[in-house]
Amino acid sequence: MMSLAQGLLGAASGSLVGFSLGLVGGGGSILAVPLMVYLVGVPNAHVAIGTSSLAVAASAAFNLIIHARSGMVKWGCAAVLAGAGVIGAFLGSLVGKMVDGQRLLMMFALLMLVVAVLMRRRRDHSGNQFVRLSKANAPVLAGLGLATGMLSGFFGIGGGFLIVPALVFATDMPLVYAVSSSLVAVLAFGLTTATSYAFSGLVDWPLTAVFIAGGLVGGFAGVKSAHLLADKRTLLNDAFVGVISCVAIYMLIRSWM
Repeated sequence: MMSLAQGLLGAASGSLVGFSLGLVGGGGSILAVPLMVYLVGVPNAHVAIGTSSLAVAASAAFNLIIHARSGMVKWGCAAVLAGAGVIGAFLGSLVGKMVDGQRLLMMFALLMLVVAVLMRRRRDHSGNQFVRLSKANAPVLAGLGLATGMLSGFFGIGGGFLIVPALVFATDMPLVYAVSSSLVAVLAFGLTTATSYAFSGLVDWPLTAVFIAGGLVGGFAGVKSAHLLADKRTLLNDAFVGVISCVAIYMLIRSWM
């Protein structure tokens, strides 16, 4: 039975994740699992992963609608990567459920440090805004989708920090298009992982509901803030990298203790 305190903390955590997704794009959902475990107090790491996967998928869907209205989503390219990635996410989730929860959290913390490095190195990429799905880029998109999907399913993350550079590498699309298009895959991966965990009884449904509600509010605020603070995007990205790094170090210390 979820307590009032857990419900409020769950909603606040969802708001923070939704806000970060809307503000910085790829990598924003990486905080969902540590917030579930260390702030909300979910004792089972696998339940935290299953619950956060569904919540992140809902936040991605909300943000995708906003980005789609602006015409920034390359649907063909995103669909191929997401379609192949669903297979990877399903396989990854099966393996993830077999790993000890404490070890999984330690591996998750190490992954967060990798995310921090990748986000710190990310720079704007002009690319070709007219790129479309083709026989040349489709196999590359499918291969990268399978790989990113497996990691997403294993750790229960959106995987945007991997999907965005994968889209840029495979198609040479501008970074802003890649961030928007990546939400298609984040949604697909999240739903696949959440479904796998739900069938194993590893989703806390009441907590998911309040997390999603908070995520919708936070996502709206994040997207609006991203437009208002467009000229400070690099500073915001670096600040978020700092937060991710601190949380990862905290998780590693807790795991070793």
